[in-house]
Order: sequence, then structure tokens, then C-alpha cells
Amino acid sequence: MNPIKTIARIADKLSEPKEVYAHCDVPCGIYETDTITHSVATIRAMTEKLLELQHPKENHVQHVNTAVRMISTKEEFSQKCKTEILILWTDYFKPEHLEKFPELHETVWKATKLCSEIKRVVDIKKVEELEKAVDEIKRMFDESKK
Repeated sequence: MNPIKTIARIADKLSEPKEVYAHCDVPCGIYETDTITHSVATIRAMTEKLLELQHPKENHVQHVNTAVRMISTKEEFSQKCKTEILILWTDYFKPEHLEKFPELHETVWKATKLCSEIKRVVDIKKVEELEKAVDEIKRMFDESKK
């Protein structure tokens, strides 16, 4: 028999495990909105650059490479923005925040849906909608800390 398993079984019999509570996966208590703000700024920059990108008569491969890199960056930061919003939603915001900010659920839902949509399109109006949603989430987050 494995000696580590034997020791673990003896320890289990001597000390009953206790239930532990935490508000997130790693209970550090550090939450911020800088990441979503930075992400949406990057999404805007990539969208604007893509809309301004002119197809050259020469060097088609370089043009495609540039466009693909911009699209990849836009998608990466759209996912990062979505992930960070969901971390705030699932780990930081609590029922009392919903009471204080009844629009919180709808704003988060729309913002995360916009992050997904922005991956599929190159549309500055969608980026502007996301910026407004992120600003609103940031406002609620900041007010919740007062």
C-alpha cells in the first residue's frame, strides 16, 4: 500500500474536513475594470485600422498578413473583454449590487453579446455600443465600492 495514501486516510480519520467558503475561484479580492477599458480601446483601434486599410496594387501577401493580424488582435481583445466582464459578473457582483443597479444584468448581458458579435464583424457602431456598456459597467463597479 502507498504510504502517502495511508497517511492521508489516517489524517482524514483524525480530523474531519471543514467546508470553506469563497466568493471566487481564487479569493484574492482584487477586481478591476482597467482590463476591459484597455480591451475595448484596442478593439476600437483595430476596427478603425481595418476600416482604413487600403488594398494595395502590389504586395498582396503583406496586405493580407496585416489584415489577419489586426483581425486576430481584435478577436483576442474581444474575448479578453468578455472574459473580464464575466469575472466581474460571476465573482464580484452580488445580489445587493443587483438591487442597487437593476440594469446591471441587462448591461452585462448586452456587453458580452457585443464582444461575441464584434469578433464576427468590422463595425464601429458595435464598438461604440460596447464602449457605452463598458463605461456603464465601470460606473456601477466604481459606485459599488463606495
